[in-house]
Amino acid sequence: MNLLEQLFTTAFLVTFIRSVVPLLLTALGGLFSERSGVVNIALDGLIIFGALTGAVSTKLMEPSLGAAAPWVGWLAGMLVGGLIAWIHAVVSIKYRANQVISGTAINLLATGVPAVLLTALYGVSNESPKVENALPLWGIGDLKFSPPVYFAFLAVAAAWYVMYRTPYGLRLRATGEQPGAAASMGVNVRRMRYSAVILSGVLAGTAGVFLSIGNLDSYVRNISAGGGFIALAALIFGQWKPLGVLAATLLFGLLQALSITLDGQNLLPSTLVQALPYLITIIALIFTGRSRAPKALGTPYDG
Repeated sequence: MNLLEQLFTTAFLVTFIRSVVPLLLTALGGLFSERSGVVNIALDGLIIFGALTGAVSTKLMEPSLGAAAPWVGWLAGMLVGGLIAWIHAVVSIKYRANQVISGTAINLLATGVPAVLLTALYGVSNESPKVENALPLWGIGDLKFSPPVYFAFLAVAAAWYVMYRTPYGLRLRATGEQPGAAASMGVNVRRMRYSAVILSGVLAGTAGVFLSIGNLDSYVRNISAGGGFIALAALIFGQWKPLGVLAATLLFGLLQALSITLDGQNLLPSTLVQALPYLITIIALIFTGRSRAPKALGTPYDG
């Protein structure tokens, strides 16, 4: 089977969708945070904390909950993602620290904390034990996916509706553009920003849960593979809009699926194939350099 034939198979479609989902969930989370005016560089770390929590919680709960354990693991991953994002929110909003530095600190924690925790629990630092009950697969024939896949695409419609058809979305966009004017109209700017950043952690945590117990059956080191940064690029490429984010993550997910398919084909050097999604991401950012971010993005609110 040649490469072109491989691109029109069910296996490639499954790989493509599984590549899109963590990027889409994480980018949607970043969308809410950044539309409120808070830069969230911590997305990659949030994925890792969600993945670790999902896998470890599921393993701990399996003896008592059995097949229900991964659902508890999903909930735990969401909560921990939201909690870590709340820390970023407190540092950025209450204490008005540099948002990029705060997010970078969380990413650095995500490189060390999992190894310490896994060593304490299991005596190994690179991966958690395999779970017996991962999230179930739903679908028809070979097109079967775990629930976070369906959740991710429903989240796009929900994000669009919330952003453009609800009072919350109007206040959120106003908070990210003109927080002073929003406050003069009775909007609690700090509360809006807290809610948006926490929501970004919940969505990025879900992306991590998908990677560890929705796509695999354990947490492994570097499970995010830089997905949080690609999601940030997709957010910029998508012009901070839900449908734009969907289009961008579909593109970047396609590139990741292509790199997986090309790997081992000997058509290109292996290192170049693996770097392809990241190279295209950089090129995409160059051509979207004039994207207009929310005006108050990264600016602490003084009111």
